Amino acid sequence: MLSLVSANASYQDRIVLADITLHIPAGQKVALIGRSGAGKTTLLKLLYEQRPKEIALVPQDYGLVSSLSLFHNVYMGQLGRQPTWYNLLNLIKPLKKPVAEVRAVLKQVQLNDKCFEPIAQLSGGQQQRAAIARALMQDGSICCADEPVSSLDEQQSMLVLKVLCQRFETVVLAMHDIDLALKYCDRIVGLNGGRITLDAPTKKMSRFDLLEIYGE
Repeated sequence: MLSLVSANASYQDRIVLADITLHIPAGQKVALIGRSGAGKTTLLKLLYEQRPKEIALVPQDYGLVSSLSLFHNVYMGQLGRQPTWYNLLNLIKPLKKPVAEVRAVLKQVQLNDKCFEPIAQLSGGQQQRAAIARALMQDGSICCADEPVSSLDEQQSMLVLKVLCQRFETVVLAMHDIDLALKYCDRIVGLNGGRITLDAPTKKMSRFDLLEIYGE
């Protein structure tokens, strides 16, 4: 379970989150929604910081190393599983086993043909899928993703969200797309002005309900 009790967060003397109490049991798929600046990214960060070694994180800026290939960026998701000497060797000359593992993950996000291309040469949407692939390589059963499909078209967005929800038992997504939130998540947590103003099962919510409160 991920849990926050009366949590607060501020940035440069500005209150970003105020009195946040949130419990996310194992197995839930949760969408954090709200207008820009509502505190979604900060809330996601607070959840991640509880168990950083156990949670696969997809940051909004992707967190990729542009000087390395797609392969090496995705392989970083499993650095903690191998000894340092193995990781260094694989950096210099990619080994057969990790290459096969990375290719299998890249295939899930339709990037298998880009395996050894430099990250800097990939499009924004491809880089976003690279960040997703890196998360898929990590151990653990929890994923926190900040706008994970913001640079993808509708078909790619549905592919990525389906893969994430299948791979991870518990998923927390900061999202703007309310239609996707309703389709792939079973709980909606709405933020406004740094406070939780909505917390309900998606089965009790409609697109109209969310547009009325959080649409932009």
